[in-house]
Amino acid sequence: MAIINRIADFHAELTEWRRELHKHPETAFEEVWTSNFVAERLESFGIEVHRGLAETGVVGVLRGASDSGKKIALRADMDALDLTEANDFEHKSLNPGKMHGCGHDGHTTMLLGAAKYLAETRNFDGTVYFIFQPAEENEGGGRRMVEEGLFEKFPAESVWGMHNWPGMPVGTFAARSGPMMAAYDMFEIDVTGIGGHGAMPHLGVDPVLVASQIVVALQSIASRNVNPMESVVVSVTQIHGGDAYNVIPQQVKLAGTCRSFNPKVHDKIEPRMRQICENVAEAFGATAELRYEKRYPPTINSEAETETAAAVAAEISGADFVVRDPEPSMGAEDFAFMLQEKPGSYVWIGNGPAGPGEQLHNQGYDFNDEALPIGASYWSRLVETELARAG
Repeated sequence: MAIINRIADFHAELTEWRRELHKHPETAFEEVWTSNFVAERLESFGIEVHRGLAETGVVGVLRGASDSGKKIALRADMDALDLTEANDFEHKSLNPGKMHGCGHDGHTTMLLGAAKYLAETRNFDGTVYFIFQPAEENEGGGRRMVEEGLFEKFPAESVWGMHNWPGMPVGTFAARSGPMMAAYDMFEIDVTGIGGHGAMPHLGVDPVLVASQIVVALQSIASRNVNPMESVVVSVTQIHGGDAYNVIPQQVKLAGTCRSFNPKVHDKIEPRMRQICENVAEAFGATAELRYEKRYPPTINSEAETETAAAVAAEISGADFVVRDPEPSMGAEDFAFMLQEKPGSYVWIGNGPAGPGEQLHNQGYDFNDEALPIGASYWSRLVETELARAG
């Protein structure tokens, strides 16, 4: 494995940073301690620091040995989850109810490691922007940064992302052009009937029955409204209603999520869901109100940048350790908003085994520190490749 020697030299420092970040998890738009930690280190490397985008975002600007005029952006997410940690090691969370259960502490550290190395060597021509993004989990910090002028202020020609992946051995990468992660939507459905006595259902309109029919009918979106060669998930994950054994309630609430890869399929889901809810409810004499929110678009990698990402990963780990046809994940990623603005590629880096308690968003998860110099080397070689020095 071709880990950069200088980065290997400060592996212990990277581990210390990562574990310190793990001890201080902060969630969406509250990453004050974390952004201070990042900014202080970037400044110590001699990197120009900008703050304030999406409240707690940090962007570092580093210029190479000469200015080719080319500019690229590397992005790491900083936020944690609302999750109580079950681990009992020394670097466990100090913030009750919050945890780095998705490895963003590792993502931040790997990009800081690359920033440190690149600031020392500057073996590239052009400009690299180090984007440290808040609020990836659910709240769309990437969208906020874009809306607040990220690429106007930092006019990168391409943008690059990376996420750790449990179940892939440390030292491996996965890269593919096209969809890598799914679109993520949320919905709520209020079904209203006429409440009454459980022994006399004919005198009312039972919203429990209507809601049950809606749940079943929604599955026809995937099975009958979308091309079988496409992928879509409609999951009702919550049903709330009723307070007593012998009372038919007045209202039942449904809630859930939808996932898809193809933007055209994505656009079909909401109108079809609305039609199903209204028509099923009407058939039973009830009403159904749908609230639908498109949260994240699909994460779609551009072809040329993905070929570059795969080549750089192969340089670090060897071609046999770069998976070129990974199955896309139905998980979502708000890096998608940046890829809607600029070409780029989002890769996965192996985090090791994925046994019980080792999956993402699990109370027992911990980022694998052995991956730190690998990821930092990938970022560094990517910059030196995309911004290669002339001659």
